[in-house]
Amino acid sequence: MTATVAHRDTQDLLDSVNAFARKHLAPGALERAHDPRYAWDIARMLGEQGLLGLTIAEADGGQGAGLATAVAVIRAVAQHCPKSADILQAGNFGAIRTFAQFGTAEQKAAYLPDLLSGTGLIALGMSEPEAGSAATELTTSVVEDGDGIVIDGTKIWSTHSVDATLFLVYVRFGPGTGNIGSVLVERGDPGFTLGTPSSYMSGETWAQLYFDGCRIPRSRILLGPGGFKKQMSGFNVERIGNAARSLALGRLAFDLARDHVSQRTQFGRTLNEFQGVQWTFAEAAVELDAAEALLDRAVRNAEDGLPSAYETTVAKLAANKAGFHAADAAMQMMGALGYSTETLVEYCMRRTRGWMIAGGSIEMMKNRIAEEIFGRRFSQRAPR
Repeated sequence: MTATVAHRDTQDLLDSVNAFARKHLAPGALERAHDPRYAWDIARMLGEQGLLGLTIAEADGGQGAGLATAVAVIRAVAQHCPKSADILQAGNFGAIRTFAQFGTAEQKAAYLPDLLSGTGLIALGMSEPEAGSAATELTTSVVEDGDGIVIDGTKIWSTHSVDATLFLVYVRFGPGTGNIGSVLVERGDPGFTLGTPSSYMSGETWAQLYFDGCRIPRSRILLGPGGFKKQMSGFNVERIGNAARSLALGRLAFDLARDHVSQRTQFGRTLNEFQGVQWTFAEAAVELDAAEALLDRAVRNAEDGLPSAYETTVAKLAANKAGFHAADAAMQMMGALGYSTETLVEYCMRRTRGWMIAGGSIEMMKNRIAEEIFGRRFSQRAPR
């Protein structure tokens, strides 16, 4: 798989991925889901299989495959091991995609080998205590200092921040949106420290990022002033990965619950013979199928590997809602067993709930869709 992903038939690749995941990832998937630690062993295994950097150019050490291939792979893996799909996200759709798109040859040579082998991990530093959905209000600043730059500020809610070896940090080079860009900070850089780890509802951990006179060389500037829009175009790919995992985990919970109600007997008949149960699954199936079609549209129409903001937004909103509804309904259909940690259903419910917030909340997605509908921007800021 490692050198020929871009040249293989997609179905052949998926057959190979499914066989690999069934053998190596499905065993231990339940335990892995409830372990907050980053699964470095799985990351290295995925790197060896050529499943990290799927859409990154072959010249940069990636596989040169299309976005559709990467989405198909992450959905396939998630069906066997949700936690492994998170590693695929970090190695294909998140900050790594923005870095690979806009990094210099020297930057990519320095960091991509470790990131693509699964021995390195990149995290995004974007949100701040006073700049969440309003990302343009970030205050983390950069000032020039001789042959280097100095960073001061704080970042929160950074996925994989506890374990990351490299951080793509949104910063301000001066006032206004036009002066927002990004830099690359290594774990251990002087003046950069991590706070005490904290946990999300899903069990995933994160740590606050503190930059107190953090000095790094100028060569670590990824995008200088004017880079905000470019960064956000790369962020659309992160949302595609978010949507793909939402659907995959919703479908996994759906399948587990379908098998359960087909076998579980109460009142002298299997649960799937009750109309209320049938309708619950029918509604979830329609939502999942519709969201998958919208995700496929966004991926199919992507130009140069970057999907449009509108189609990405629609797909994320639909996938987030469909995935969570399916997982939540699956838990209800399985009763106490679904609510327990004995199956992956409760984990799927908790995980899909988080994606309705992460990567842009569903409310922000609705705002963006409304702007497309009415052909104008609706500012959320208070009038001056």
